[in-house]
Amino acid sequence: MSKLTLKEMAAHFKVSVSTVSKAIHDSYEISEELKAKIQKFAKENHYRPNKVALNLLNRSTKSIGVVIPNILNYFFVQVLFGIEKVANDRGYSIISCISNHSLEKEVITLELLNSGSVDGLILSSVFTESQIEKHAEHIKELLGEQIPLVLFDRVTELIDCDKVIVDDFEAGYKAAKYLVDTGCKTIAVVTPMKNTQIGRLRIEGYKKALKERDLPFDDTLILSIGKKDDLEFLLSFILNSKKIDGIMALDEITAVKVMSIAKSRGYHVPNDIAIIGFTNGQLSKYVTPALTIVSQHGAYIGETCANLLIDRIENKNAPKPFETKVVKTSLIVRDSTKKQ
Repeated sequence: MSKLTLKEMAAHFKVSVSTVSKAIHDSYEISEELKAKIQKFAKENHYRPNKVALNLLNRSTKSIGVVIPNILNYFFVQVLFGIEKVANDRGYSIISCISNHSLEKEVITLELLNSGSVDGLILSSVFTESQIEKHAEHIKELLGEQIPLVLFDRVTELIDCDKVIVDDFEAGYKAAKYLVDTGCKTIAVVTPMKNTQIGRLRIEGYKKALKERDLPFDDTLILSIGKKDDLEFLLSFILNSKKIDGIMALDEITAVKVMSIAKSRGYHVPNDIAIIGFTNGQLSKYVTPALTIVSQHGAYIGETCANLLIDRIENKNAPKPFETKVVKTSLIVRDSTKKQ
């Protein structure tokens, strides 16, 4: 059986489509008698409103787009969880997309989402610091002022929009300071975030912690790794060249891999080498020993992003200045580091 339409109901009652629509939505402009007849007819014939058509009419999809670089990183899983929670509570659905660390894929995804399928966007971009100016200009040209945008985690001042960021300098400082305070004197850093502002800020925080305790900074102890690099092979050079007693890995998966490599080489964690990672995911809790971790509070970041975006969508006729929310991190001490 075909679906009943407004046009068919209008023909049945010999009135306009607009009149039927107003009656269905209980408008005061339609007489109570006609309204009751139309509503009864609609109910008896199982009429269901066409939500897509209504959204187009109202210029609203009640959907928000979310673009993240990686679904395997537990931090982004937590962010998605927070976004979904707030979106659901406020009557929105989300369309989540993964750029897989590809700038080209991110651009294609943004173009697709900007074609009218969502009311706003939440984005953690994949640009490196060398690409940032060009890519920021492209995002501005693409989105213009047509659609609200919230940037999180990987942000730039070149784009005027709401932003939610982690205090990455403080996070790096906090992690390195704890290693130093528990007796570590030669601390290596393993970073999969080459040429990103996040990685740079965490390393700057690490440098500050060393300087405060009069420990020298040695750039040969900073190991940058890419997706295709052999971490075990590269880490062996550092472990063979110096007596490393602490390692700070800048994401959770890397920290777990580093610990596995250290243990396979006969090191005791934490007595020989203490290890700290980032992102409080399931891996950190259940590896042996459990990892000391810097929690970035991903779910809270997601909730904050969603609230900022939906507030912007629902108050577009009364815009307010853009905000940058800074989220502080927490150090969760477990068994991969010595106790203070």
